Amino acid sequence: MRADLHTHTRFSDGTQSPTELVAEASSVGLDVLGLTDHDTTAGWSEAVPAADEHGVGLLRGMEVSCRWEGISVHILCYLHDPAGAEITAAIDQARDDRVVRSRIMVDRLSQDFAITWEDVLELAGADATIGRPHIADALVRSGVVADRTEAFGRLLAGSGPYYVALPVISPVEAIGMIHDAGGAAVFAHPLASARGRVVPGSGLREIIAAGLDGLEIDHRDNPPEGRARLRALAAQHGLLTTGSSDYHGTGKPNRLGENITAHDQVAALVERTSGTEPIGLR
Repeated sequence: MRADLHTHTRFSDGTQSPTELVAEASSVGLDVLGLTDHDTTAGWSEAVPAADEHGVGLLRGMEVSCRWEGISVHILCYLHDPAGAEITAAIDQARDDRVVRSRIMVDRLSQDFAITWEDVLELAGADATIGRPHIADALVRSGVVADRTEAFGRLLAGSGPYYVALPVISPVEAIGMIHDAGGAAVFAHPLASARGRVVPGSGLREIIAAGLDGLEIDHRDNPPEGRARLRALAAQHGLLTTGSSDYHGTGKPNRLGENITAHDQVAALVERTSGTEPIGLR
């Protein structure tokens, strides 16, 4: 079984609809797809019939934005029930905060570059969780930068003059909320130092102690030397281990299915949940 458990659509910062994403998953031979848009479950309803049509197993989820002592952390949430859940209220607030934060960043950028809030909204679409990738796309279209990578490297990085921090919950809080909603929590790309500071060992132990279910290990942004350390940590604490592409369509160079999760780990992840049923798992 080939399972890619971390992907994005236009409902956050990917470039495809859920229908297009599922169709591509089928075309590249994936058996299971994890749909994990940032801080939203808006793509779920479209993805379900597409998964049925193409015979692709679907794990509905999302990627929850968190912060640990000033360090950005992403927790992948799988198969939670969003109805009436505290995690749903938290991500709704996060979406509102993203809009405020993004508008401030665009206002700062517009003093030096030809970019407007209307440009960002047009590229993001009405239902997207707006974030820095959409600002990057507007900068690309205006000719300020060549691509998203340059935008983040030059203008949108956390250390830059245009950056505004996003107020979000802690990963410890997120894990509790995810479990309360019947979901499983996996730490996304925990050693992705190219993205900025990573959580140190003491922080990892704190997050694990909060009930973390797994670590996303096979991810292109985790350095090879760090993956062995993560596997040892997972074995020590009885954590699930996942692999995935973090696919964004044409928004990033990541390719769908470039890393996969073993069948037994998918099955164990599903067993830990009681919120939302997976679709079409074989």
